[in-house]
Amino acid sequence: MATSFLTALNKRFGAGTYAGDEFGGAAGTVGRGLPSGAPGNFMFATGIECSYPTIGRGKVRRDLLEECGHYARWQEDLGLVKDLGLKVLRYGLPYHKIHLGPGQYDWEFADLALNEINRLGITPILDLLHFGVPDWLGNFQNPELPGHFAEYCGAVAARYPWVRYYTPVNEIYVTAKFSAKDGLWNEQLKDERAFVTAMKHLVAASIMGTQQIARHRPDCVIVQSESAEYTHELRAERTPRIQLDNKLRFLSLDLLYAHHPDGEVCGYLRENGLTAKEYDWFMAGEPPGYQIMGNDYYGRNEKIILPNGEAITSMDVMGWYHITHEYYQRYHKPVMHTETNVFDPQEAPTWLWKQWVNVLQMRKAGVPVLGFTWYSLIDQVDWNIGLARKEGTVNACGLYDLDRKPRPVAAAYRQLLQEFGQMTIVPHGELFEQTTRPATLKVDI
Repeated sequence: MATSFLTALNKRFGAGTYAGDEFGGAAGTVGRGLPSGAPGNFMFATGIECSYPTIGRGKVRRDLLEECGHYARWQEDLGLVKDLGLKVLRYGLPYHKIHLGPGQYDWEFADLALNEINRLGITPILDLLHFGVPDWLGNFQNPELPGHFAEYCGAVAARYPWVRYYTPVNEIYVTAKFSAKDGLWNEQLKDERAFVTAMKHLVAASIMGTQQIARHRPDCVIVQSESAEYTHELRAERTPRIQLDNKLRFLSLDLLYAHHPDGEVCGYLRENGLTAKEYDWFMAGEPPGYQIMGNDYYGRNEKIILPNGEAITSMDVMGWYHITHEYYQRYHKPVMHTETNVFDPQEAPTWLWKQWVNVLQMRKAGVPVLGFTWYSLIDQVDWNIGLARKEGTVNACGLYDLDRKPRPVAAAYRQLLQEFGQMTIVPHGELFEQTTRPATLKVDI
């Protein structure tokens, strides 16, 4: 019988593990351990709920930072992020409290919070507009909003030059829809033209805000958090309105990323006040910075329309993977799972693992997924009714309750971090770590 090559190798190098295998070979690390925060480390995150729309025809301000106790317990909350082992935090500054008027700012709370975030070694993804504007700006029908907001973004970037990651405007589609189409917040209108007006002002605000951020941080990373949605219609003959709505869910990102919508959507935009000149402005090119497409997914993002017209929540029929893959095929941007939760604290660990399976499947499909977020750190209030009224209902969806006691999902998330925390953004990501060079390429090549 011929001698096995293994006999020769064992004689020369010894049996078992070979020298050098610790450098990524058979004896290399599999990525276990809490996140390191190194360049290229997958971004495991949470966020602190910070919505601040107005209701009651502008007379009542919902401020979830206040209602969830963050203004009083900000230092404790940031410590919980650190203690959990997370290195990344979606953090929203209270725009309505900071921007007092043109060129006027109150930085007191922002300075305290961001200095502590920096001291703790946490990377913030700074959220600059989260469902509302300062009283003096009115609402999203105001054409002056993009210019004033851009000024604010520039002021933030100048004051905190160490911050690199931003979400200029959170969930543009949801903001416009809830404010101008569903009548829940801010202008509280139910009008297609008002919806298009809010949409174009919000997207323009995001674009111009990013321009100002990039002037101070040419290497800025823009995480555009947007709701990943879909409506299933269980009718033999499809309804044109629902078919259109399934196209309009892309509208904010189409305008932001200069992606031409189809003819039906273009006609809808023209009919509802978007001029040819405005359309050409949006289609002229993408905003600056390194762009990441953040896709938020809750089970309630998917709806089923029954034959009788009743709408029910589908809870994960297509799921984050399939819906986000649609968005990825449309825009070809790196992806981040930027929000998810459920209101049942006992179900939350299972939901966490299901979302993580979606992330792993997306990676297997070759899509660059940069991060994952359980949203939020602390329980929320009244999101079961979309903040439409002040009822004070606690939504038990946080990693911690309002008394800052851990919920079961906190232990599950820590287990996830310990198992996967040091994996890279993409396979072999150690070779392709994130650069700090300014963004320069105009198009993907």
